[in-house]
Amino acid sequence: QPNFNQPERSHDDRTRNGVKSLATADNRTALTDLSGQWIDRVHASAPPKWITLDMDSSVSPTHGTQEGTAWNGHLGCMCYHPLFVFNQFGHLERCALRPGNVHSADGWEEVLKPVIARYADRHLMRFFRADAAFGIPGLCEMLEAEDYFYAIRLRANRVLQGRIAHLLNRPVGRPPNHVRRFYSDFEYQASSWDNPRRVIAKVEWHPGELFPRVGFVVTNLPMDPDWIIRFYNQRGTAEQHIKEGKQAINWTRLSCKGMAQNEVRLQLHALAYNLGIFLQDTDLPEEIADWSLTSLQTRLIKIGARVVRHARAITFQLAEVSVSGDLFTRILAAIHRLREPPVPG
Repeated sequence: QPNFNQPERSHDDRTRNGVKSLATADNRTALTDLSGQWIDRVHASAPPKWITLDMDSSVSPTHGTQEGTAWNGHLGCMCYHPLFVFNQFGHLERCALRPGNVHSADGWEEVLKPVIARYADRHLMRFFRADAAFGIPGLCEMLEAEDYFYAIRLRANRVLQGRIAHLLNRPVGRPPNHVRRFYSDFEYQASSWDNPRRVIAKVEWHPGELFPRVGFVVTNLPMDPDWIIRFYNQRGTAEQHIKEGKQAINWTRLSCKGMAQNEVRLQLHALAYNLGIFLQDTDLPEEIADWSLTSLQTRLIKIGARVVRHARAITFQLAEVSVSGDLFTRILAAIHRLREPPVPG
């Protein structure tokens, strides 16, 4: 019998207790691997011809005394500093929660190597992109050993600037009203590298700006410089995926006291994010095919309903504010088609 003298536990209390039960080392490992297992099942039904991995770090501001929270001078806040790996479909391959004061590339091996191992035996082309924080020798060497093509941004230095000195002088003549873009392609070996690697430099002169915008990318791609820069620039989609995870899934809500409990919450958020992306990947009706994850959540999932109970049926009455009855029926049919066909007995 229920004890009515005990105060009713809040939703947050029940959530914390559930997270606490998942915070054992074995459960955390299983949760971390689960996203990859789900993605493998999706790829089994529609095998990709190539895989592109985007690695990026993010910030999860903290507002208490949670274990692992720290001041990050670059981000300018007390925070956690999680690490993410996405593929070209927007699926979150793997993530890890880290203390707030670590370097952006800290712990990259624990996050990236399991993802690379999952694709090691598949017959497909492999690509990798990351920003300048990941331009470290060990990462490049591993990608080369695993037959990955990569494009990673490099921080500028005097040697790199000297190699493109001829492009840093303002072009002669009246400046046009459009961006002037120049490329340079050369071999470069940093002091920490065992061998030289190909570097692409991009120099852009923008109207009204006194100095050019300069960027360097280290790569082993054999394509033309402009193609490589366009390929690298698509890395920005990972930042959009992180932004949508924050807005739609609210995966920055890591308010447990212990680091292990907050790691569980992040992994649960990652699973919820992937479920939303899988829904986007279904053959949805044309009217909502371009909806963002946030729109799907607020206009399709988080909607009010009235539940009417009868002797033989329960009826859900949904308001047709964003989704009509006919459209909702077609969405359910698209989701139903995701089910695996029954196995003959």
